[in-house]
Amino acid sequence: MDASYDFEVWSTTARVVVTDSAALARAVEIVRAGLDDVERACSRFRADSELSTLTPGTHQVSAVLADLVGTALDAAEASDGLVDPTVGGVMSGLGYDRSIELLPADGAPVRLVHTVPGWRRVHLYGDQLELPRDVVLDLGATAKARAADLLARRAADTLGAGVLLELGGDIATAGPAPEGGWQVLVRDTEDDPACQVTLVEGSAVATSSTVRRTWRRGGVLIHHVVDPRTAAPAAPVWRSATVAASSCVEANTASTASIVLGHAAPHWLAERGFSARLVDQQRRVVRVRDWPREVAA
Repeated sequence: MDASYDFEVWSTTARVVVTDSAALARAVEIVRAGLDDVERACSRFRADSELSTLTPGTHQVSAVLADLVGTALDAAEASDGLVDPTVGGVMSGLGYDRSIELLPADGAPVRLVHTVPGWRRVHLYGDQLELPRDVVLDLGATAKARAADLLARRAADTLGAGVLLELGGDIATAGPAPEGGWQVLVRDTEDDPACQVTLVEGSAVATSSTVRRTWRRGGVLIHHVVDPRTAAPAAPVWRSATVAASSCVEANTASTASIVLGHAAPHWLAERGFSARLVDQQRRVVRVRDWPREVAA
């Protein structure tokens, strides 16, 4: 019988679902421990995280951070730079310099950064990371999705049960799916249109949003998805973009790129074979390819 457990993490919500209720407590332990490892490796908001303590130059980094940086660089390459981990300086300039719930209701106008250094200037050779002087890494666009993929698989392999792990809209599955597949409700906010999809074993879905992580500076509402081409928040064409793929990282990379691309997103997604669901500012739904469908790995 399926069993689930919800908790708060990283200023968002997490849900662990298992096909064997006896495995739930241990699955939650595995997930929480893994999330702690990821936070200690790459949080921008912890002064003692490994990422926060990096200085310009070449460093030997932990296996966890090397994996997360490598994932971010792979996502940048796969998206032709639309998802770029070198936006950390831009994010701080926009006022997103601490956990979202700690941001003031408003503040001084933003300090604009006119260019993003670019992911190609960051080099990773195994566990050797070369960090240029003017680059501040922000792994937020991919680390959560990578954690979902890794920890769902770790829990499933350890326990021999099917596992679904959701981290703030990033959903990964591993191990045997329940009869009829994993039933997932897709809806970014309570007042958005909803639909249900069926995920089969090993498939994933991710949602990127312009309405969930927002703050004000100088009276202007700002969201957290930066367009690396302009070094500014992406034009809010879409309230949300949801993409299905065989991994959560792939799905999240495509959903983030969709927010950045705006009106060009449906063509970009279809050209790359993604099934997706976009919700515009009037809450109209644009479906790409065969969404909704049973999502196969």
